[in-house]
This record gives sequence, C-alpha cells and structure tokens, in this order.
Amino acid sequence: MKKFLMAGLAGTVAGVIATTQIAGPLLAQEADRKASVYEQLDLFGDIFERIRAQYVEDVEPEELIEAAIDGMLTSLDPHSSYLSPDDAEQMRVQTRGEFGGLGIEVTQEEGYVKVVSPIDDTPADEAGIEAGDFITHVDGESILGLTLDKAVDLMRGPVGSEIVITVVREGEQEPFDITIIRDTIKLTAVRARTEGTSVVLRVTTFNDQTFPNLQEGLNEQIEEAGGLDKVNGVVLDLRNNPGGLLTQAIKVSDAFLNEGEIVSTRGRDPSDGERFNATLGDLAEGKPIVVLINGGSASASEIVAGALQDHRRAIVVGTKSFGKGSVQTVMPLRGDGAMRLTTSRYYTPSGRSIQALGVSPDIIVEQPRPAPDAEEEEANARTRSEADLRGSLNNDSLSEDEIRQIEEDRAKAEATAELREEDYQLAYAIDILKGLSAFNPNRPSQ
Repeated sequence: MKKFLMAGLAGTVAGVIATTQIAGPLLAQEADRKASVYEQLDLFGDIFERIRAQYVEDVEPEELIEAAIDGMLTSLDPHSSYLSPDDAEQMRVQTRGEFGGLGIEVTQEEGYVKVVSPIDDTPADEAGIEAGDFITHVDGESILGLTLDKAVDLMRGPVGSEIVITVVREGEQEPFDITIIRDTIKLTAVRARTEGTSVVLRVTTFNDQTFPNLQEGLNEQIEEAGGLDKVNGVVLDLRNNPGGLLTQAIKVSDAFLNEGEIVSTRGRDPSDGERFNATLGDLAEGKPIVVLINGGSASASEIVAGALQDHRRAIVVGTKSFGKGSVQTVMPLRGDGAMRLTTSRYYTPSGRSIQALGVSPDIIVEQPRPAPDAEEEEANARTRSEADLRGSLNNDSLSEDEIRQIEEDRAKAEATAELREEDYQLAYAIDILKGLSAFNPNRPSQ
C-alpha cells in the first residue's frame, strides 16, 4: 500500500512540475500575442494619421474607418460585410419584400461579381441575366478588385435609369453587354398554380411573406381543384431562389413534415449550436412532393431541399444547388449601421454540411437550351396516323362518352407536351407525380 501511495505522490509532484513548466511558456505566448495585437492597432493608427495628413486629397475620417471595417469583414468570407446606415435600412426593406434595383442576388468569386440567381419578373430576369453569370463591368467601368458592396453600389440608381452591365457566361466565347432599366422590385414570395392535377408552388425568395404566401396559395389551389383528393401532389419549385431568412426556411420545411429535425446550426463554440424540429401538421397531408432545384438555389432553399430529401418526404429533381451552407447574423452597430457576420454553418437532418458542395438531386435533369432550327423542323414535321389514310375504317366500338374521355386525355397530354417545350424540368417533375399516382388508385393520375 505504501508503494502505491509513494507512486501516486511522485506522479502528483511530477504533474505539478510539468504543469508549471508548460503553463509558463503558454502565459508568455498569450502575453506576446496580446502585445502583437496592440502593436498592430498602433500600426493602424499610424497609417490612419498618415493618410489624413499626407494623402493627395482630403478624405473623410469616417469613410476611412468604414472602409477599414468593411475590409476586415470581407476578408473573412464572401458573405460577411459592414452595412452602412443606408445599406442596413435597405436590407430591412428588402426583407419586407419591396426595394429598388435590378432584381439579382449576387456573391463574389475571384474578384468578380457572380450572379447567384435573377429574381422572377424583375428587370434582370426579363433582360436575360442567368444564374452563374459573371459581371465584369458596370457602365464600362471594371469592378475587378472592388468589394461586393462597392460593386453593388455601382449597380444601384434611380428607378427608371439605364445601366449597362458586361457579362461573361459559360458557353459564350466573348463577354457581352446587357442593358437593364432599374425598377422598383416587388417580390411575390410564392406563386401558386395548378398544372393538370399537380399544384405548383414557385418560391422565389424567403422573406417575411414566404410561409403565409405558400400556405394561402396551396389552400386556394386545393379549394379550386375541389379538395385535396383531386390533387395528385405538389411541386415545390426552388430554382433560382437565392435564399433569405432562416426562420422562413424552417417554416416552409415544417409545412410538409410532421416530425424530426429540419436543420441544425453549429458555430465555433459547440454550446452555441441549435436544432430546429418539425411540429405536427402536413399541409399536403402526405401527398407526394417533388422539389425542383438548380445552381441558383442557395442558402434557405438548400435547407428546405435538404430537409425534405433527408426525411424522404420529397424527390429532389434538377441540378446541383449553389452550396451556401453558412448562416449570417446581422448585428446592429452604433450609428444605425450593422455588421453581417458569418456565425455558424448549417447541417441537414442527416448531419451533412452542404457548404461549397450543394444539394445533389435524387434525379439529375438539365434544363435544355432551345435549338431554333430543331424547333422549326419539329413544328413543320407532320405525323400521319391510320385516321389519315383514305378509306380507313371508323372505330364504332366506343360510345360517345368514351370518345370524349379519350379526346380529353389527349388534350391533357398535348398540354403536358407544350409545358415540356416551355419548362422541361417542371414537366419532368409533374410526370413523376403522375407516375406515383398510377400506383395508388386513391390518387388522381391526371
């Protein structure tokens, strides 16, 4: 017993010595680090005073400080930035769903402004701006090297004014100019319509109106169809949706889930992590759901797609999403400004982060670009059938009601074919719902 006590004591003494030997250098390192930080702050003060005293032109001290703060934040990642009082107010207005501008969500990549997605029915959308476009010049002025906020400032202007932006697009050999007339952007968060017996919910953004618009639009379409039993499923169209409020992404996901995790966020401190779970109540009452995504689907859109995919509540169709898996917190600052800071990453229910990877569709479906020559040939082509042959026999085995039903089914099929020419991905999603309905006699197939 005595030997064990001695061994324990020796271990304790050795531990005290080791702790003292290690803690001493650590405290010294911490002191050196703090001294280095203060030296850097002194260096900043020296440079600030040199600029004020010796720069070729007079500069406002406030502008220098704001530029320094913005530079510090933008050096962290593409989504952290300083918001001046005017920018902070504009962000609050945009969150409410109405603002002035072109109607594009942008990020920064390799010094250029990259379009995440154009917003539906906005000047940028109507002018032909596409997700993935790089904007290199604004009114002939290069924006290479500018911060994202500075580049965006160049694109702002009075409603009704004209702007010319130079675009580099994949598949195009040369940059080209696009002229856009600035306008007031009024966001309709969700547009609802019915194609055949499928309800299509086009979600363009996640602002304060998204969930209320979705719930109201879905209920209206169900009522017009004559009840949920007349609907074969829902297409949730998140293509070119740049995201928005995390709270709204959670509500939209919860709208179609009865239980389980929707999303979790994890910051640098593990204790700051949060989990958000679904509550009982599925607006679609178990009807099949197809989610449409593409490279312009980002942030909040990816939360919804990832949650419904992981819970196998929906089939995700389209192309890989943008891959923005971080959460920004807007923190008010003195003087009515604000700081947008990346504070955490979000994870889908299965625990996967989509940062820089995106959500991969269950079924990859590209949106084909129209080929004018092929379209003309198809339009001019005329198919022949038995009914076109001279002297062909009439079909006298069908009643008038049966013939009428066949004609109605044919008209629906032709409408679907027209939709396929207009929007191939959406038509594909609706075809999936039809296929699923074919396996359940209680669901309408068309």
